[in-house]
Amino acid sequence: MKFARTPDDRFINLPDWPYAPVYTDVSAGDGTSDTLRVAHYDGGPKDAKTTVLLMHGEPSWSFLYRKMMALHIAAGHRVIAPDLIGFGRSDKPLDTSEYTYERHVAWMNEWLNKNDFRGMTFIGQDWGGLVGLRVVTANVDRFDRICIANTGLPTYGREPTAAFRDWQKFSKEVPVFAVGKMIKSGAVTKLSPEVIAAYDAPFPDDSYKAAARIFPSLYPDGEDHPSNIANKIAWDVLRSWKKPFLTAFSDSDPITNGSDNYFQREVPGATGQAHTTIIGGGHFLQEDKGEEFAAIVNAFIAANPT
Repeated sequence: MKFARTPDDRFINLPDWPYAPVYTDVSAGDGTSDTLRVAHYDGGPKDAKTTVLLMHGEPSWSFLYRKMMALHIAAGHRVIAPDLIGFGRSDKPLDTSEYTYERHVAWMNEWLNKNDFRGMTFIGQDWGGLVGLRVVTANVDRFDRICIANTGLPTYGREPTAAFRDWQKFSKEVPVFAVGKMIKSGAVTKLSPEVIAAYDAPFPDDSYKAAARIFPSLYPDGEDHPSNIANKIAWDVLRSWKKPFLTAFSDSDPITNGSDNYFQREVPGATGQAHTTIIGGGHFLQEDKGEEFAAIVNAFIAANPT
């Protein structure tokens, strides 16, 4: 499989980002012996009782969670933040056809199991939730809690929002896929030029952006789509999930508006939890309200000890 690997010097002196990458090789999944390198960032005590897994979506990378990571570490938790294949410091297959929803799930499943992480609290936003919830439901013994924000787990018959369909069309047709500016447009607060540049850092040119451009098109449309079938199985697991489950969606995200209510109704572990609507947050609430989101997660962990 042909892939690009972003040069290390693209990640020098990023604002509020002191984390060094840890690399794990996973199978490329293309029927060959090829491997791809997944990067993750590991902070806090290795022997912490709780490990917080932070999974980003499209078209961001783990830098999105920098405000939250420091506060989770300060609370005594270990923090693990992976870059999905095609993003951040992870390898980037060059052909859009190499990316499927199921491959993203398989890559992160293999990454998780190779690292043998346990005692985890999952935090997922955007495609980090679509991919991450599949990983959690396939590895339930590794996870103690789930918290989701501005995400979903699609199945046939539940049409996504019009805003998502617009984004899906835009991502395929826009001549220049300017990642940093897209993050900026999905946040309510003003981002500094340095922060915008940090979101652009993984992508020296358009050849590195295959995953970013194709990701919205991986949405599983059609009853027979393999990911719809797999997601239905994952929902069976969630509908029997009695461990703590929290939603913390923002109030200004047209893409995932209302999905939190569905999870609250369907997941047994959501009953009695302090579900929160974060006021003043856009789609990328980690930028707008990262400190508040981290405090919500830390309180959720403290209120639901293992």
